[in-house]
Amino acid sequence: MKFKLGFLLVLAVLWLPLNAQADGMTLEQIAKLNQVAEIAVSPDGRRIAYTRIVPRDLRSEEDGAAWTELHLISPTGESRSFISGQVNIRAIGWKPDGSAITFIARRGEDRDPALYAIPVAGGEATRISRLNTGVAAYSFSPDSERVALVGSEPADSELEAERDMGFNQIVFEEDWQPRRLWIQSTDGRSEPEMIEIEGSVQSALWSPAGDRLAVAVTPRQLVDDTLMFQRLRMIRPDGEEIGRIDNPGKLGQMAWSPNGRHFAFISGQSINDPREGRLMVAGRDGGDFRDLLPGLEGHVWHVDWRDDDQIVFVSYEGVESRVGQIGASGRDQVNLVEQAGLIVEAISVAGDGRLVFAASKPEHPREVYALSRRNLEIERVTDSNPWLADVSMARQQVVTYPAADGLDIEGLLIWPLDYQEGERYPLVLAVHGGPEAHYSNGWLTTYNLPGQHMAAEGYFVFYQNYRGSTGRGVEFTKKGQRRPAMEEFSDLVDGVDYLIERGLVDGGRVGITGGSYGGYASAWGATYYSERFAAAVMNVGISDKISMLGTSDIPQELYLVHYRVWPWEDWELYTQASPIFFAHRAQTPILIMHGDADPRVDPTQSKIFYRYLTLQENPPPVRLILYRGEGHGNIRAATRWDYSLRLMRWMDHYLKGEGGDMPPMRVDYRLDDDDTADE
Repeated sequence: MKFKLGFLLVLAVLWLPLNAQADGMTLEQIAKLNQVAEIAVSPDGRRIAYTRIVPRDLRSEEDGAAWTELHLISPTGESRSFISGQVNIRAIGWKPDGSAITFIARRGEDRDPALYAIPVAGGEATRISRLNTGVAAYSFSPDSERVALVGSEPADSELEAERDMGFNQIVFEEDWQPRRLWIQSTDGRSEPEMIEIEGSVQSALWSPAGDRLAVAVTPRQLVDDTLMFQRLRMIRPDGEEIGRIDNPGKLGQMAWSPNGRHFAFISGQSINDPREGRLMVAGRDGGDFRDLLPGLEGHVWHVDWRDDDQIVFVSYEGVESRVGQIGASGRDQVNLVEQAGLIVEAISVAGDGRLVFAASKPEHPREVYALSRRNLEIERVTDSNPWLADVSMARQQVVTYPAADGLDIEGLLIWPLDYQEGERYPLVLAVHGGPEAHYSNGWLTTYNLPGQHMAAEGYFVFYQNYRGSTGRGVEFTKKGQRRPAMEEFSDLVDGVDYLIERGLVDGGRVGITGGSYGGYASAWGATYYSERFAAAVMNVGISDKISMLGTSDIPQELYLVHYRVWPWEDWELYTQASPIFFAHRAQTPILIMHGDADPRVDPTQSKIFYRYLTLQENPPPVRLILYRGEGHGNIRAATRWDYSLRLMRWMDHYLKGEGGDMPPMRVDYRLDDDDTADE
């Protein structure tokens, strides 16, 4: 306790409040960034509820994940906090009559998350429903008299008694508890009634007609099943099944038409489609469905309805986004929002058709935007970080270059803040995960990829959408299947060569970093392509394809949409796609960082890689950092801060500094006076 208090006291003195810097963005500012998370416009379109992510302040708070506050925008456009401070609000919505904002949270004496409502006219939040295992999701009937709840099935009393006695062993992948659907009256006088449904319920959506629900169900409550095998069922409130939708592959968002006659959902094109992204529509009874945008060279990730026939969607195309509208018949498509550098990340549509969305730009993280009713102009409604207006931002440019086989690859290049014509600069490749993710031309700076700070420190930072990325259609996402680490990673090196040939980058000072599949690329860069990279930072990455498949919680997903072959069918493919197979080539200094509780990429991947590298006759500088209790990426303020400092120190040391031996093991968490100033 004395150590913790002393540490916080040091931060209180030395981690001064962030302010706008004229010389670019600091790591301290990145650590303090607020941003909008969820949005929900009221049924009448007059008010907008949203949540704001607020990182913890280590000067005054214990370490932990960021807080999530509830805010409300009035009809006049004024934003005010509704529930703020040390709170975590999620799954926000509205009562169908618009009288109250609904949300899931754990408050007061709650042991588990419960469903709450807070009146917009004022007053305290009141609990509407609770389940013994916690509420995971909910949906109101259109008359507000009933609510559908999703939550885990309680363990039986005998099992609980055994656990209390110390028999708390894990029976791997057998002792999972299914999620169940419950229906409860909102009169406060009845208990939730469980609805019998075979499988594990992931979500439920009440039809505006009030006579049925769309329910997403998986065979088991395992991560693999939730990724690959969610399928839709239409049921009556008493549980009677009306019909099914056998969506092909991964399932994304879904929405009922206001009259309850049509049902829109986002799905994969097939079971082998790496990412959901096809906009589908079916009838109210399920059954047959059609792809409304069959030729789309992009991915749809958000969907809602504007009226009984018109669907609103967000499509990611290349590095940009587009908000479109299309009829349920697949005709009359129009664009509602299409602006370069405005990346829409969520939408909400009011009963009167008003469109509200959350979006980021290269200049700021996610904020609330709206289309004005009068002239359909885009209006920014919130400003979560007003101090950003005074921070000098580096140039962010869309870049297209040819891969070795002629395929065009897109990326985003952040230039050094003080770039001087004719000079060559160090470069850091920022590789995304998935690989079925992509970078968009919006805000790119995070704790583990601090692009704007790197630019302020004199780096080029290149975010590439290599083959296998989303945003280019189904065919592009499949180009890396059964070919891990082949053309997809040569695309990265081709991008480096492109920047060298343009006279921008010093080829002897190139670093690579990324998380998950981006961590895999970083390990590949430090081994197979070791002569090309002077520094690497690997985050929750893959080093051995064989053991990765055997230890991950997503083996079916890995097989169906990535490898397309099991190890025993092609051992050589798995071996030659593993960085440890090329450990003997490694001369690139590599910093390895991993959460020791990661279920997706087991931390043994980093341990194996560390061991193989250090056992070489002439090993490169290599260091392994394991973060206690963290999973597939850090969520706590202290571990994020540590990660940012270590990443930058490693890159600075080997790309700008003297190199050689590794920097010291310990990190200096204190800040110099020159790096801080008053707000």
